[in-house]
Amino acid sequence: MAGSTFGEILRMTTFGESHGEAVGVILDGVTPGVDIEEKDIQVQMDRRKPGQSSVTSPRKEYDIVRILSGVFEGKTTGTPMCVILYNKDMRPEAYDDIKRSFRPGHADFTYLKKYGIRDYRGSGRASGRETAGRVAAGAIARKLLERRGVQVVGYTTEIGGIRCGRFVETEIERNEVRACDPEAAVAMIEKIKQLASVGDSCGGIVECTIRGAIPGLGEPVFDKLDAELAKAMLSIGAVKGIEFGAGFSASAMRGSEHNDPMSASGFASNHSGGIVGGISTGQDIVFRVAVKPTSSISVPQNTIGIDGEERVIVTQGRHDPCICPRIVPVVEAMACLVLEDHYKRHAALHG
Repeated sequence: MAGSTFGEILRMTTFGESHGEAVGVILDGVTPGVDIEEKDIQVQMDRRKPGQSSVTSPRKEYDIVRILSGVFEGKTTGTPMCVILYNKDMRPEAYDDIKRSFRPGHADFTYLKKYGIRDYRGSGRASGRETAGRVAAGAIARKLLERRGVQVVGYTTEIGGIRCGRFVETEIERNEVRACDPEAAVAMIEKIKQLASVGDSCGGIVECTIRGAIPGLGEPVFDKLDAELAKAMLSIGAVKGIEFGAGFSASAMRGSEHNDPMSASGFASNHSGGIVGGISTGQDIVFRVAVKPTSSISVPQNTIGIDGEERVIVTQGRHDPCICPRIVPVVEAMACLVLEDHYKRHAALHG
């Protein structure tokens, strides 16, 4: 399958299926001599794993990290790192009733059209379970970025039309939806539970802030930093849109409003989201992604089978009624991978 590898110098390849034996990642281009242990990766896996709250999938995957290569005596060797996560709570029989039908909103139809075969057990590679390998790789990239003084923080700003009214960073990991506003979080959780009770789902918006990145990261013309981040985010199955800084609201602004004034002390605003001309400015890099509602719902839906006959489908199984809480560490992971890759490109240019 083409398209399972991401990055230029720091190259990530994920593998595995949702209800197969395991999922994992191979990460090549890791700086040698960096202290890293399985626990450094495990902390991020624990943030992504299912079954961790009342508003996530009840599937019980503990995602215990095993590093198979690329580390010796607690330090990276510079050779490819392989991290594997064995699946433990597979229930492929939950999909027997729909294996000959296409779920609306899922990749069932498109995968069959592309490959002539599909893994109906939780969508195989098209499942959100694939992102476990990304988070493992992102944890390694985060470790490399920490040495550079770079911090990557993701958080939920909207779910089901309920928006955060303020930003309290210390509250992000204290609520089940990873919202930056504790009051909004309460309403979001109630909204998710209400929709889940009738078999439905909702989407939302996740924002990410990258602090401490040096100016000069990014490769014009086609490998702009924002273009690379956009590709990374849109490669996440549930993400349907992205904006930087002022984003789409810039279309209603004047140039005199949107331009970020400069002085000897720095920029007076950050409507650009920390990237101008595809290259980082040294300001915080800020972007938001639109997360669609979970496709797997138990509300009856019209569809067709692989025989082309119309039918009604009800999806069973264990699914997140809202993907936002668990997609936050995935967004962070992909941002870490892009940033570290561009730091390595920058070093190759400047020596």
